[in-house]
Amino acid sequence: MKHVPPQRVVVVGAGAVGLSCAWFLLEHGAEVTVLDRSGVGAGASWGNAGYLTPAMAAPLPEPALLREGVRSLLTPGSPVTVTGPVSAATLAFLAGFARNSTSARWRRGMAALGPLCRDSLPAFDELVTGGVAAETHEATIRIGFGDGEDPAGLEHELAAARAAGQTVRYQSTISHEPPFSHRIKQIVHLDGQRFLAPGRFLDALAEAVRERGGQILDGAQARSVGFGPAGLQVDTWTGPPHRGEAVILATGAWLPQLTSRLGVRIPVQAGRGYSCSIPLAQPITTPIYLPGVRVALTPYGNRVRVAGTMEISDRDAPFDRRRLDAILRSIHPLIDGADWADVQDPWVGARPLTPDGLPLIGPTAVDGIHIAGGHGMWGLTLGPVTGKLLARQIMTGTALPELAPFHPLRSPWSGALRLRAWGRPRAAAPGEVSFSGLRAR
Repeated sequence: MKHVPPQRVVVVGAGAVGLSCAWFLLEHGAEVTVLDRSGVGAGASWGNAGYLTPAMAAPLPEPALLREGVRSLLTPGSPVTVTGPVSAATLAFLAGFARNSTSARWRRGMAALGPLCRDSLPAFDELVTGGVAAETHEATIRIGFGDGEDPAGLEHELAAARAAGQTVRYQSTISHEPPFSHRIKQIVHLDGQRFLAPGRFLDALAEAVRERGGQILDGAQARSVGFGPAGLQVDTWTGPPHRGEAVILATGAWLPQLTSRLGVRIPVQAGRGYSCSIPLAQPITTPIYLPGVRVALTPYGNRVRVAGTMEISDRDAPFDRRRLDAILRSIHPLIDGADWADVQDPWVGARPLTPDGLPLIGPTAVDGIHIAGGHGMWGLTLGPVTGKLLARQIMTGTALPELAPFHPLRSPWSGALRLRAWGRPRAAAPGEVSFSGLRAR
């Protein structure tokens, strides 16, 4: 049967992933409406570190983090911690995370991420060439290790990224460089990476979507998605339904609110990160990472953005200043020349985590509904390449091998896609959700 490209597509979510999907859909000639519960970049995109570091993109579940996490999950001030009441969904996520924290599954995840990471920076270049008025800065990431900290784990990850097809260049020095304090004994210089100002990038991308004819509606929180009397539609809490021949859900940590009837069994958990800005006596010009405390520092005008922590909690929990203070305390002995009393731009955002550390990109069990989310800490780095590939897959009707490992209907335990036929597909009646003849097993 000949594929008919959708003329109208509704994208739910105006973060880096959703806006990238919208831009590339417009490139293919679709009419696009973007809905967001708050506004552009209101989720995990706006206040993150701004790293574009595909060489460091790796599945979060791995044996070393699991060992560390068991000790630290309930420790106040820990870089990785569980806060607040633990729901059944959070327990399911943690169980899946533990099951996926093996060396073999981590290596498979690195191999799956390889093609996306390899093409991630060229996708940013394509946006800029196509008129997105944003600037990325090529940089050497300086990664500092203190006494007793071994860079072997990082070098293992970089070797895996290289084996997955990336060009990875780095060198290690034993020297003292500002703003590192005397406690940093070894520095790994990772070349060929980039950084940007997330807020400015998202504003520019949103403006480019509008200039190409796309519509972005703020304050349009999606209530449900499915088939209505006139076909596929997204219902919001205010206003009439938004109809299209295809829908992309790119709502980050809020994905579970819309996916319960779409055959998706992968739990998505909020892993909240905090950031702020501080001044340094000698401003930095390239990003810094401190793996011992899991904190990133990025140039931010004449200041430095400080970002870190992984707080497993409710995605809508209030801002907790204690978590931000814990980040600042952790880097205090490692950074010289900071004015610790001048803390500005406090922010918290919920990263969408999956138990196997891989995003959800592709179709659901309902005809025309697709997902682009679950990127964890790498939504900014992988947002444009995700949008490019998913838009191509939707508009051409050709399944792309690069996206196969990220199928939203894969098993939450093994990472394999398990589907079985459920009779012949039939059209959905008004108000009914069609599961396209498939269901998860």
